[in-house]
Amino acid sequence: MTSVTTERVVIVGAGLGALYAALTLAPYPVLMISPEILGEGASSAWAQGGVAAAMDDRDTPEDHARDTVLAGAGTVDAHVATAVCDEAREHILNLTTLGTPFDRTDDGGYVMSREAAHSFARVVRVRGDQAGAEIMKALIATVRETPSVQVLEGHLATGLEVVDGRVTGVWVSQSGDERAAPVLVQGAAHLLAGGGSGGLYKLTTNPPRIRGQVIGMAARAGAEIADAEFVQFHPTAIACGEDPAPLATEALRGEGAILINKQGKRFMERLHPDAELAPRDIVARGIYAQTQAGYEPALDTREAIGPEIMTQYPAVAEACLRSGIDPVTQPIPVAAAAHYHMGGIKVDDEGRASLDGLWCCGECASTGLHGANRLASNGLLEALVYARRAATSIMAGLGDAAPAPEVLVETQGSIAAPREDLVADLRQIMTDKVGVVRNGADLKDALARIYLIEFSQPNCDALKNMTATATLIAAAALTRKESRGAHFRSDFPQTNPTGERSVMTLADAMDIRARYAKE
Repeated sequence: MTSVTTERVVIVGAGLGALYAALTLAPYPVLMISPEILGEGASSAWAQGGVAAAMDDRDTPEDHARDTVLAGAGTVDAHVATAVCDEAREHILNLTTLGTPFDRTDDGGYVMSREAAHSFARVVRVRGDQAGAEIMKALIATVRETPSVQVLEGHLATGLEVVDGRVTGVWVSQSGDERAAPVLVQGAAHLLAGGGSGGLYKLTTNPPRIRGQVIGMAARAGAEIADAEFVQFHPTAIACGEDPAPLATEALRGEGAILINKQGKRFMERLHPDAELAPRDIVARGIYAQTQAGYEPALDTREAIGPEIMTQYPAVAEACLRSGIDPVTQPIPVAAAAHYHMGGIKVDDEGRASLDGLWCCGECASTGLHGANRLASNGLLEALVYARRAATSIMAGLGDAAPAPEVLVETQGSIAAPREDLVADLRQIMTDKVGVVRNGADLKDALARIYLIEFSQPNCDALKNMTATATLIAAAALTRKESRGAHFRSDFPQTNPTGERSVMTLADAMDIRARYAKE
């Protein structure tokens, strides 16, 4: 076994939560594990809508928290929602100080967008659909200038080392197709901030590497996983054949864009009083039903936004033009795609996981904020809040900050990357069997087929991380015999009178899987 010991805090991930935590920890020395060049491949950089915060004098954190609880369909932790929404304004001001060029009014206020299930326009944005990219740009520039932060690029974590119930290190390997044997990096503390699970699905808006690996490695180490069944499907991925699918931000609907089918008819008005601005799960199922029926749903921005879409929403415009769609004169074809995992590694108010010595933040964590259906643009907010909380908690257990030498990871030998055919099969199974609409028979079949995939390459930790998360999602979905928020069971379409969060270990999920697994 090759190992390296360091006094640095080891952070797995390079998205918003990881960067914000690293800056909060300064001057404590940090080692960030980034699979790509910093800023590439992180879901945060792809976030179009912005950050939800009550910045308008007519809005309040209490209203924001109320909307969060209502959108979460009965399983939001109200204490968490209140605390997170109270902090939101402070983080927007901090990001502004760090150089994020939020859209501003002539009198210096923030330009706000209204998104689905918000009772007020409270999403702070950058150039229409560039919030994630611009926030990341500002944070990366600051991290590059922070001497206490070392970024180990081109490497990824493949597992956790646990001794007597405490996380003592992270196994790290190279992130290319030809991977070296992993090295154990033992840090002063360990923070997971490595994204969600959307890429486990064939149809997704997530970057290619975001496939549940971080949740999976924590689960394989014994951590409790909460709300695994709640996967949010974004209603308006651009249906242009790209993988991952480009996103048509919800802000377009906030500006009045409508959803129509190939007959030119609106279909959301009969499904919900708020029509296109209904909660995401309802819009996603509406679009999914149109797709399944062959009605080719589309987002029509022509009247509400017109030519201004080209300048106000450059990411959407570029994606459309790349696929031969002129959004000024044509409706944009859309489909429901896996977008955000409300579930993840269960953490407390300080971001601590059930395993001693492990903290988590961002999409890989489950804090209780999102419940069964994340309120639009609360994802980046949660990452900011819990990144700072986790960093603060970590610092409380350390001594005085002191410089630490840079970590040198010398990998040797080689291990196989996950087989592309197995990953493709897994993603197709998740879309077909554990997707927008679920039923017991499909979920049981999914568990059996996930088992076969896992044991087709039994010595590949990266694949096991993916199949662990897939198993947890499917097992938790099978266990929840009701429909709630983003989790819809066609065989149990009703919602139970009371809602509870689910908590499951991988051992629990594998016991369920074993009932349906076939050799």
